[in-house]
Amino acid sequence: MGRPFGVPVYVSPSWFLVAIVVTVMFENQVPHAVAGRPASFLIAFAYAVLLYASVFVHELSHAVTARVLGLPVRSVTLHILGGETSIEREAPTPGREFLIAFAGPVVNLVLAGLGLAARIVLPLPDVAELLVEALTFANLLVGVFNLLPGLPLDGGRLVRAAVWKATGRSRSGAIFAGWVGRGVAVLTLVAGAFLATRPTGGGESGFGWLALLWSALVASFIWVGATQAIRAERVRDRIPLLQARRLARRATLVTAQVPLAEAVRRAQEEQAGALVVVDHDGRPLGLVNEKAVTATPPQRRPWIEVGDLSRGLEDDLKLPADLSGEELIIALRRAPASEYLLMEPDGSVYGVLAVSDVDRAFAGI
Repeated sequence: MGRPFGVPVYVSPSWFLVAIVVTVMFENQVPHAVAGRPASFLIAFAYAVLLYASVFVHELSHAVTARVLGLPVRSVTLHILGGETSIEREAPTPGREFLIAFAGPVVNLVLAGLGLAARIVLPLPDVAELLVEALTFANLLVGVFNLLPGLPLDGGRLVRAAVWKATGRSRSGAIFAGWVGRGVAVLTLVAGAFLATRPTGGGESGFGWLALLWSALVASFIWVGATQAIRAERVRDRIPLLQARRLARRATLVTAQVPLAEAVRRAQEEQAGALVVVDHDGRPLGLVNEKAVTATPPQRRPWIEVGDLSRGLEDDLKLPADLSGEELIIALRRAPASEYLLMEPDGSVYGVLAVSDVDRAFAGI
């Protein structure tokens, strides 16, 4: 939708579903004295747009703060449960983590304060007064809710930063905040069930099934995010054990004109798990995709040349065989692919690293 401050902003199609739900829920709160139908639906939709404008400002605050502190920001995305700021690297210190996390809620609280001041000081028309009141409450709710002390909420990141500062270990902070986040998810679901069944003054149920559905969605989002945070720390424990040499497959070197059947036969004879296309001087030119080989019927392989199933070797697909740990992960993220060529310091081919083998290294987590 644009690049404010150089940050790409995306809107998920799920936002339109949320806009419809918010419009229906808020339309019932529009007094008939203020507007009759269909004007009440237009007012409710305007509130849905303003609500997500507040979410956008919240996420943009995270993004701008991260960039000011020297962290690259990939994007901001608005979706069904609010928004998400994708930062390419984690904050290197608990202080920076705290500042980035706190930037979003504090902006919402400031907007809520400005809305309250406008409501008190300015003479507003009925419709504007209603929207300002709703937007003030929404910003207050978003700000306070995001300060709840559990991942993946901003409050959870504040807890992570505090525990990180106290213990000197970011892992301890993330795991503690993740478990707190699971507790927050359970409490969110319980609160939604309470609001759904609580009778109003007239004896009717309060927010009804929409409140229960919404709280279930939010609770599931928090639970999944907290669980992913805990799992990410377990994965991070395994990252130093990753070694490109240990995960590499032996490669059979063939020229592009060799029939696929012959190349497969040579690979089986050499007990190799990958094919590399080279020129007549042995210089690597391309990688043969394993899935493409598997998908080719055996009866067709004698008539297909290996070069037809190969991918050219860009520089990012050639990795040093000695890569390990975080450096290996960064190299794989830099140029996503299914296979990479591992090279020795002298320029010779060591083998092929398949991403599927890297994934299997984490299978037990």
